[in-house]
Amino acid sequence: QVPLVESGGGLVQAGGSLTLSCAAPGRTFSTWTMGWFRQAPGKERTFVASIGWMRETYYTEAVKGRFTISRDNAKTTIELQMNNVKLEDTAIYYCASAPTIAKVRTAPDYWGQGTQVTVSS
Repeated sequence: QVPLVESGGGLVQAGGSLTLSCAAPGRTFSTWTMGWFRQAPGKERTFVASIGWMRETYYTEAVKGRFTISRDNAKTTIELQMNNVKLEDTAIYYCASAPTIAKVRTAPDYWGQGTQVTVSS
């Protein structure tokens, strides 16, 4: 199992910015799709964003225009730049990976352990 390790979570004020990172060592990284999910308190884990190996990106409607997903294949890392954060962005954020765009959204092969993001008013 290829471990995924998230970092960068923390406390941020509404309207502020935060960057999450995910390290994904492994020789398959450059050809796999990577994604971010989040789970708010008392709710199910939901899709946030994904980036394919050709850097095509997808976002859930709630974060479009505010969040940006990117990848560095040389460093085998991805990032989620979160701007203009809102109270409803408070959640545990998980990194995920899968060989295809469709699969990363529905049934990722690997998950990280998550990093907490808390937005304060």
